[in-house]
Amino acid sequence: MQVLSVLPRVNDPRLLVDTSHFDDAGVAVVAPDLALVQTVDFFPPVVDDPWWFGRIAAANALSDVYAMGAQPFSALNIVAFPVGELPLEVLGTILKGGSDALAEAGALMLGGHSIVDTGIKYGLAVTGTVKPGRQVTNSGARAGDALYLSKPLGTGCITTAGKKGKAAPDQLKAACESMGRLNRAACEALVEAGVHAATDVTGYGLLGHAFEMAAGSGLELALSASALPLLDGARDLMARGFASGGAARTLAHLGSRLVIDPGVDPVLQRLAADSETSGGLLIAVAPDRAPALEEALARREVLVQRIGEVRDAERGAALRLHA
Repeated sequence: MQVLSVLPRVNDPRLLVDTSHFDDAGVAVVAPDLALVQTVDFFPPVVDDPWWFGRIAAANALSDVYAMGAQPFSALNIVAFPVGELPLEVLGTILKGGSDALAEAGALMLGGHSIVDTGIKYGLAVTGTVKPGRQVTNSGARAGDALYLSKPLGTGCITTAGKKGKAAPDQLKAACESMGRLNRAACEALVEAGVHAATDVTGYGLLGHAFEMAAGSGLELALSASALPLLDGARDLMARGFASGGAARTLAHLGSRLVIDPGVDPVLQRLAADSETSGGLLIAVAPDRAPALEEALARREVLVQRIGEVRDAERGAALRLHA
């Protein structure tokens, strides 16, 4: 935030969503019935398989658009690659993984930009569309809302263990499939149900992104540790110390703004804080619309998992993790 504070605030009626609440994407009106949703994301490989890496990186970038209740329209590749150190076939396979994800999303690949670098990095700049006023933000939660999560946690510790040869092949396969799964169906479900707020769970972990929703909404998010959905093996790997590093950073950042009730398993605390890649959507929905959301998610074969509720904040925007 200190870096962004040097930038001038844009006061333009066309700008519907900016960086004020750390939303997943920016939204700007271009016509009375059309707004553009724009985002960009790229990172180094989280898995060794180049096709899966490309697929996961693309799904992760597309997720920012889905979290806004919008539909991806087009994308540009962003690539850094160590030419001369690795075969160009590796790059081609990464791009194929990203292209396959875009095809499933129904989005157009318009081109991109590449640079020579010492390591691999890949991602997308994505443009989506939504009707002005129909965008879903992370700051619209209301007291009493039910909270749902559309994918299990654990990709951070599983991929960290995988890099050290400590994750089983089936655990890595399940993590790749979860990360590579588009949030398209979850987006369709939240739009159908008319939810109040949503955000995708990525690098700051569930707790980090939940705090952004709490802060943006001026409320408290109370999460149940025992209700958190986990990938098979994630709890054991986290207990053995295979955190991605994001857990410690997120917990330190939240500090006293996170209240952890007595009896919460420390392993679940770390899993809730650990970095996720291309995680699920955290969704806040009114209690009377929760059954409609559950039905819409289940019909699309998306995880239906209620993990908490939104409350009035007793001491400012905050998080609470209880057993």
